Amino acid sequence: MVIKSMSLKNYRNYKELSLEFHPDTNFFYGDNAQGKTNILEAVYVSGTTRSHRSAKDRDLIRFGEEEAHICTFLEKKGLVHKIDMHLRRNKTKGIAINGIPIKKASELFGIIHFVFFSPEDMGIIKNGPSERRRFIDAELCQLDKIYLHHLSNYNKLIMQRNKVLKENFYGINNNDLLDILDLQVVKYGCEIIERRRKFTETLSGIIRDIHGQLSGGKENILLSYENHVEKEDFLTMLQKNRERDFRQKTTTVGPHRDDLSFEVNGIDIRKYGSQGQQRTAALSLKLSEIELVKKTIHDDPVLLLDDVLSELDSNRQNYLLNSIRNIQTLITCTGLDEFINHHFSIHKVYHVENGNVT
Repeated sequence: MVIKSMSLKNYRNYKELSLEFHPDTNFFYGDNAQGKTNILEAVYVSGTTRSHRSAKDRDLIRFGEEEAHICTFLEKKGLVHKIDMHLRRNKTKGIAINGIPIKKASELFGIIHFVFFSPEDMGIIKNGPSERRRFIDAELCQLDKIYLHHLSNYNKLIMQRNKVLKENFYGINNNDLLDILDLQVVKYGCEIIERRRKFTETLSGIIRDIHGQLSGGKENILLSYENHVEKEDFLTMLQKNRERDFRQKTTTVGPHRDDLSFEVNGIDIRKYGSQGQQRTAALSLKLSEIELVKKTIHDDPVLLLDDVLSELDSNRQNYLLNSIRNIQTLITCTGLDEFINHHFSIHKVYHVENGNVT
């Protein structure tokens, strides 16, 4: 699986840009704030419909313009696919696959798989549960369309339930509607819990070996899914906590409150781990993500590395670079010396300066 080419129009700081990618390593180097990350972001958006930076569509459109366009050609198992995406400031995005418009953005998922690694990911262990849930959801949505369906419905139901809870604050009694919503929330929530648990179990088996090698055999990592409520108790807990939900005007029970646990040698490194332990675990997690995608789709994902080496010491740099050989990789960096020093193969190089790419 490789990205062959991409063209941009009015995307971020690019008025127009056309790029052809090498099937191995592609380097984008230059000073900070020149537009390197925007290129990786556009590639990611073209396959997932959303930015890894949680930006809204209007934030991706060049200042002063009403619409941006991304056109991507990719090759998968010998077949070439074209993805056209129009981002509109005041309308929903338009997407076409091989010239045929799709009705739901979710139809795009599964055509191409990305693993995106940025400096922000180094904080995934020490930061809050929402980032770790976002990691699970982003990967599962790429790998499992049924999960995407369940998660979309669940999120809509939680928004609707929270709206009803807020209406109660103003004296509107909708307990009958809440009874109906609770049944639907439980239906989709239980599916999410089960699929997240299986995902975590599989990932835990992969990360154990990778982390052991990264730590020189000194550390044993255990990854586990911390669900806020058991499936068989979900409905009961929703009903039991309804009064509290009324007071807080939000749903306090469900998988939207769940977390990933990281234990190293029996210690919860989210709270008590050193910065080195947390960084090693974060790197292990992203490398495990690559292996999980390979195992699931029987193909390589496209790897996007956004100025990550600057966040790693030499040992972790070596391990990362050795792990990503023979995978199409798009890398941003401020210079090429660190890659040359590691004798890393450089197949295509772009210099990015103030929105100009040469």
